[in-house]
Amino acid sequence: MLKDILDVLADPVDLSPLRGADDFSRLVSETGHSYDVARQGYVTLAGGKGLNHDGDSPEMVQSREAFLSQGYFAPFVEAVTEAVEDVLEVSAPDVAEPVILEVGAGTGYYLSHTLDTVDGSRGVGLDISVPAAKHLAKSHPRVGAVVADVWERIPLIDGSAHAITVIFAPRNPAEFRRVLVDGGEAVILTADQGHLDELREPLGILGVEEGKLERMLEQAQGYLEPVGDAELIEFPMQLEREAIAAQVGMSPSARHVDPATLQERVAALPERLEVTARAQLIHLRKA
Repeated sequence: MLKDILDVLADPVDLSPLRGADDFSRLVSETGHSYDVARQGYVTLAGGKGLNHDGDSPEMVQSREAFLSQGYFAPFVEAVTEAVEDVLEVSAPDVAEPVILEVGAGTGYYLSHTLDTVDGSRGVGLDISVPAAKHLAKSHPRVGAVVADVWERIPLIDGSAHAITVIFAPRNPAEFRRVLVDGGEAVILTADQGHLDELREPLGILGVEEGKLERMLEQAQGYLEPVGDAELIEFPMQLEREAIAAQVGMSPSARHVDPATLQERVAALPERLEVTARAQLIHLRKA
């Protein structure tokens, strides 16, 4: 719940601390800014110009829920959780309630698993999608759901996150550096060439561009630096047509292919298809 993470939230305008008001129906800052808490339990923390993007649609969020709930990406979630445990051994060895920030948290699938594994941990789930935030707020008792734009100022106070996770989502190295505690790290999972390749040609969906990881590290220079080498995580998935439709529906490809056309292409696939999941996991710390 938001009350569990209130001590680390900040006014997106000036980064002053926030407090609950009017029976926690809104959050207010020391400088007089006010942000309503939605009845579903999330809060939108955006500056005066508001949000510039909508994020995932209700249909994309529904597809995400349908696909992830079947456990197809279990090796990814296990790897991310193990990585966070390793980070917290360094960044929060004596902290009873370490703070884990997930950027682009979606429905809270990954963050909830990590919170279940790490005793006492608290999760800040940040996503720009309001439909996703409605699910995120209910995903775990110790998750606080925040609607915000990662490209702007992250609404957390300086040095408040013991670990940051980013799973197939945008990154902001400068802000990550600001909100991490000393010794904290960002755990980033990014799709690698070959990810879902068996679906690219028959469905006409987007592929993973070459050199994606290298460009990410280049953009992080001056703010974050890699801790060791990236770890390749690769595994096969046996997907039926319904699962394939859900997987594509939750991805950026859902915005680039006409839904009717995509439905026709999925129907033309075999009833069951082996599909490769492939991603790189890397740790980044303050430069």
